[in-house]
Amino acid sequence: MAQHGRQLDERVNDISSTRHILVVSHTGRPDSIDAALEVCGLLGDAGVVPVLPRDEWDDIRRAQPTAAIDDVEILFDGVACDDLECVIVLGGDGTILRAAELIRGTRAPIVGVNLGHVGFLAESERDEMADTVARVLAADYEVEERFALDVKVTNRDEVVYETWAMNEATVEKASRERMLEVVIEVDGRPLSSFGCDGVVMSTPTGSTAYSFSAGGPVVWPAVQALLLVPLSAHALFARPLVVGPDSVLAVEVLSRTDARGILWCDGRREHDLPPGARVECSRSDQPVRLARLRTGPFTDRLVAKFQLPVTGWRGPAPVEDAPAVSGTSTSPTVAAPEGDR
Repeated sequence: MAQHGRQLDERVNDISSTRHILVVSHTGRPDSIDAALEVCGLLGDAGVVPVLPRDEWDDIRRAQPTAAIDDVEILFDGVACDDLECVIVLGGDGTILRAAELIRGTRAPIVGVNLGHVGFLAESERDEMADTVARVLAADYEVEERFALDVKVTNRDEVVYETWAMNEATVEKASRERMLEVVIEVDGRPLSSFGCDGVVMSTPTGSTAYSFSAGGPVVWPAVQALLLVPLSAHALFARPLVVGPDSVLAVEVLSRTDARGILWCDGRREHDLPPGARVECSRSDQPVRLARLRTGPFTDRLVAKFQLPVTGWRGPAPVEDAPAVSGTSTSPTVAAPEGDR
């Protein structure tokens, strides 16, 4: 028994002194598998232990039986989430959401390499992958905390389901043929009822995702707020709402019809909502930590990711051209983006 205890202590000490970095990828795509193998190789060459989720290890082994992944460790099989230093995600925003779900509750930051289309949460592109790995190895990044949602479903005053969301929790109609009748609530008070296709309850991070597609506002990450955006609501008052970070949003599926709903969280976790079910969203005390390689203005990220037209922008007037106003301070000239000079 004492010998077993010593072996366990040695194992724990060995894990704590070794750097472990999780690699999460979209293994349904051959280019993503190639990228995962490349990153694992770069980590191994640097003396860092690459870690893969079990299903991804199996997918890579099936796709490339001769791949050199024998030295790769498996998450939850000797390596716990708390042993992870960082998570490198290879894919789009959906893959980042999956990684956030895998390591929920830990302090390991996530850095994304975009292999998808927009990749709004990603920090770099495929051709920058080696440099991204080098910066992760050097811990050359800043950690940004994004708040998440705690999501609770009750039915007849009984809690029947609890989960969380990084982007949004969406209450949607379960049948295409029938509208969903709901009442929306803010801080325990009813606000309005209407028929709709659904309701999105979103974080600022999710404001550029489903909420954005539904006509909701883009909210800068530094703004602490929750959003509620109705989907195709049949009502005069069905505008997007922005409330404080400590508010509680709720959507109740009305029982005056037989229409059922369904809850989706980040498009990954679902739960059926019978008539009378109530979905409540509040700020979680467990944020998602993102490793930032670029710390420029969020405005620049919006322009780059959505390819917004800014041609012709000249920026604030130079000090010497601005009209003199008594008692005002001067500020340096802001240069135009490279593409507009």
